[in-house]
Amino acid sequence: MTSKNLAKLVAQAALSKKGFDITILDLRKVTTMTDYFVLCSVDSDTQARAVADAIKHEATERGETTVRKEGYSEGRWVLLDFIDVVAHVFHKETREFYNIEKLWGDAKFEYVHDEPPMIGAPARTRKKSESAKTTKKKSVPKKRSK
Repeated sequence: MTSKNLAKLVAQAALSKKGFDITILDLRKVTTMTDYFVLCSVDSDTQARAVADAIKHEATERGETTVRKEGYSEGRWVLLDFIDVVAHVFHKETREFYNIEKLWGDAKFEYVHDEPPMIGAPARTRKKSESAKTTKKKSVPKKRSK
């Protein structure tokens, strides 16, 4: 399995356990340490362990093994190292504190969302500078009272 495919598998496994704010950082042009980081936020220690278990299970099913697992018992920041891909499962507050995205700001970012694809629409990732679109409600004229 390619490192890119493993990173996508890790992201999908995190989504399966309701991980959110999932970001894949392509580090290939930034460092030789690893190819990808996959960052994920969760709301609780239990959810962090569930996401980590799902990631490990899905990767193991496809012949990938972790060489290191850190932070599992605490559940605030669980790290799973697959050598070419490193998964980081954070409590949202811990993720904000360490701000990995800023530390690795030279990497290419891909944001992973749990949205059903539109039929016939090409797949697209959201750039960091894009903001969510908002729609304005049309005002309906009020009826005149007699």
